[in-house]
Amino acid sequence: MNITEMSLKELWELFPIIFVDYDKSFEGQYFEEEKILKSLLQENVKRISHIGSTAIKNIKTKPIVDILIEIENKEGIDKIKDILLKNGYILMNEDLNDFKISFNKGYTINGYDDNVFHIHIKKYGDCDELYFRDYLNDNSEKAKEYENLKLYLYEKYKPDRDLYTEHKKDFVEGIVELAKMKYKDRY
Repeated sequence: MNITEMSLKELWELFPIIFVDYDKSFEGQYFEEEKILKSLLQENVKRISHIGSTAIKNIKTKPIVDILIEIENKEGIDKIKDILLKNGYILMNEDLNDFKISFNKGYTINGYDDNVFHIHIKKYGDCDELYFRDYLNDNSEKAKEYENLKLYLYEKYKPDRDLYTEHKKDFVEGIVELAKMKYKDRY
């Protein structure tokens, strides 16, 4: 059996939510993976960015580096998908109507690998994650509030990742709204 054939319950057991302290090594992991992705995808990438909690300083995080890849148009998505699948990335979600596709790397039948990545591919300019990251890095009190929310939701909903993620949504959307007002058209 491979992980794509496993039930959600089996996946949640094999890949539990784990929190660690912020570590500067996440930035190094990001830059190494960014080099690989740029080499693989070349001109298909408009912008690539480190997002998610590993990009927010001084908060507890899952040791998973999230990467946002923005592309110019939908026509290139099949090529990107093919390249990533041929290079060991696992397709996790695909919504071509909303121009979103996501991949994972570092998930094995034996659990997490040493470095784990979530790759989010979207249309250029669909980058609320960048506003969220920047706002929390500039506002340590809000970052700590986010950390506390994540820890609370983990305890409440473990091992259900979907419920954990769903219940962060209102907080995240509120921060993005604040960030867009503060940073205007940064991205």
